[in-house]
Amino acid sequence: MQNYVVKGTFKAGLSWEKFTKTIESQNEKNAREKTYSIFGSKHGLNRSLIKIESVAEA
Repeated sequence: MQNYVVKGTFKAGLSWEKFTKTIESQNEKNAREKTYSIFGSKHGLNRSLIKIESVAEA
């Protein structure tokens, strides 16, 4: 398993907040999916309210 650094923004109330998250995953696609899953469950957000700008191997 590799570590990926996922950067982007998510909708928090009326504004967009930046985030940087390190995700352990098999590949870049799974790292994106895991990020959507984590933000969806923690913050109750739909995928349309999460914008991933970059995924890079750490």
